[in-house]
Amino acid sequence: MIDLRLLREDPDRVRASQRARGEDVGIVDALLTADERRRSSSVRFDELRAEQKALGKLIPKASGDEKAELLKKAGELSAAVKAADAEQDVAAEETQRLLLQLGNLVHPEVPVGGEDDFAVLETIGTPRDFEAEGFAPKDHLELGELLGAIDTERGAKVSGSRFYYLTGIGALLEFALVNAAMAQATAAGFTPMLTPALVKPKAMEGTGFLGQAAEDVYHLDKDDLFLVGTSEVPLAAYHMDEILEADQLPRRYAGFSSCFRREAGSYGKDTRGIFRVHQFDKVEMFVYTTPEEAEAEHQRLLEWEKQWLTSLELPFRVVDLASGDLGSSATRKFDCEAWIPTQGKYRELTSTSNTTEFQSRRLSIRMREGKRVRPLATLNGTLCAITRTIVAILENHQRADGSVRVPEVLRPFLGGREVLEPVAR
Repeated sequence: MIDLRLLREDPDRVRASQRARGEDVGIVDALLTADERRRSSSVRFDELRAEQKALGKLIPKASGDEKAELLKKAGELSAAVKAADAEQDVAAEETQRLLLQLGNLVHPEVPVGGEDDFAVLETIGTPRDFEAEGFAPKDHLELGELLGAIDTERGAKVSGSRFYYLTGIGALLEFALVNAAMAQATAAGFTPMLTPALVKPKAMEGTGFLGQAAEDVYHLDKDDLFLVGTSEVPLAAYHMDEILEADQLPRRYAGFSSCFRREAGSYGKDTRGIFRVHQFDKVEMFVYTTPEEAEAEHQRLLEWEKQWLTSLELPFRVVDLASGDLGSSATRKFDCEAWIPTQGKYRELTSTSNTTEFQSRRLSIRMREGKRVRPLATLNGTLCAITRTIVAILENHQRADGSVRVPEVLRPFLGGREVLEPVAR
């Protein structure tokens, strides 16, 4: 959530951010009203309590009619204090409810607009010219079936649409990607983490995934637990309700987890293969740092993602997402999109977001500098979303006979294999 003091001091900035996101601007004025009511009711409560305490000191000294009058007034004050306390609670709850609906402030350099209004920052590598090589590229599912690596037919039989099996070399390729990604992350100073796949509502809400993204979340009603769509959630909540020492920042974690998404609203999109699925594994980077260092750390996360995709020898581009496509918690978000030959376009493989103090305020995570305690900044970045990365590797490194060249960075994790060969049928 944002700082209420900022809202009071510069409401026009918050309105402009909401407008850029395409979100309700009226919530700003509603929140200002609720906040004023909260503060005034708090003052009223304090005044009545002070009067009540002062009166309480007079009663033992009084007698006769004077004492009776004081006791009568004490009864009236007691009722007034209870009413003021209730009003204070209602106003505080309303302020909190509205505050949780407000997105993070959009960074001033973010392009304004919707999903298609991103800015391309750079393009790295050149897509292969398959026509010049003399053959038409196969899509990842056809290649996966030839290699004995992907089985979506049985995935659908067992679990339904958008589920799959990775088999044989497909499973080994996942393990290779995870190990290679973790090797890069640990070399960069990240602490490897295996995180819970189920979290409490506070963790999910605190990271901002029960707002715009709520329709994509799986909820276990009986247990009131949520299946995570990214290990960002348990990594962000790892230090929930804690105070970290500023001289121990940044803290960098690399989490591996299975991720679960309903993919609501994506009906008819990417239904073939394993590009858009309900369950996949991912290596996620997460950082706790000072607010002053957040933008520089965001650039570092982007560089680590670029390093990863370059090591996989994939052509890709870096885009600065538009304001309406950020998600509620991010002030700015960069995507790295790999070229997918059979789709003839770039598709998101990695993403990194600067969420400033938005998540730390919601999760009550603070930093201590001497005697000063204040919210810190959090950032996240996908290093490797396994299924999408497999899609990009198979399609970009395929050969005319259906075999696939293995990028050098993965070979040590695949027993030295240089090529994935089709299996006999």
